[in-house]
Amino acid sequence: MIPGDDEVKVKLDGAIMQITIDRPKANAIDLPTSRKLGEAFVYFRDTPELKVAIITGAGDRIFCAGWDLKALDSGDTPLANWWEAEDADLGGFAGITEMWNLNKPVIAALNGLTIGGGFEIALACDLIIAAEHVEFALPELPLGLIPDAGAVQRLPKRLPYNIALEMLYLGRRMSAKEAAHYGLINKIVPAADLLSSAHAWANKLSEVAPLALQSVKEVLRAIECEPIEKAFHKMRYEDLPTYKAMLSSDDAEEGVKAFVEKRDAKFKGR
Repeated sequence: MIPGDDEVKVKLDGAIMQITIDRPKANAIDLPTSRKLGEAFVYFRDTPELKVAIITGAGDRIFCAGWDLKALDSGDTPLANWWEAEDADLGGFAGITEMWNLNKPVIAALNGLTIGGGFEIALACDLIIAAEHVEFALPELPLGLIPDAGAVQRLPKRLPYNIALEMLYLGRRMSAKEAAHYGLINKIVPAADLLSSAHAWANKLSEVAPLALQSVKEVLRAIECEPIEKAFHKMRYEDLPTYKAMLSSDDAEEGVKAFVEKRDAKFKGR
């Protein structure tokens, strides 16, 4: 059964899954919502017909404000060792920040403020498209917390180190324009064009041979932070099942044949 409900809306369009966080007013995430997102990403991961996912937020003000602070305050969502309340099989916070076996690409279509855990969701995605009015921020420090669901781990690798520290220490906001300047996001579009732009990229990705598409993410994850010589060795000789399957796949043979015969390839995912 396709996962999703009123708060985590899931829409399938051919090979594309669109996930929309819809929890007014701030699209904040409590523990049940985090698990629902995890269930959606597991379904995406395990359904061969699905090739690309898009995650966005409802409305035009806020993509996601991260953890639901009211749920934290009431005790409905734990704070101490919060990750132990998450189901590891469901990808950690929001179902994507720690889903290490998800090789399919995910596009973040940011419709508004992307703050705290919402920023961490975006950082866990592969491509990021933002509406013009989007801003990014990490407001955890004044709350006595740190953004430990991906921002402290990923942001200093995506931005100049001291700029990342400004966001982590001072909580300053960054505009979409500045984020694009640093290469933190891929593209800025008018708000009215956000989802159509995301779907245009998703459609393009869905036409690629699935094993080749997934191999990129598998290999990049495996060789991250490795010296280049070791990265080559790891790619060629260590356990990278998708990459190895791609090399001997019918799709690889079909792709070469289609190029030689000057026709569109017909990929089957095997």
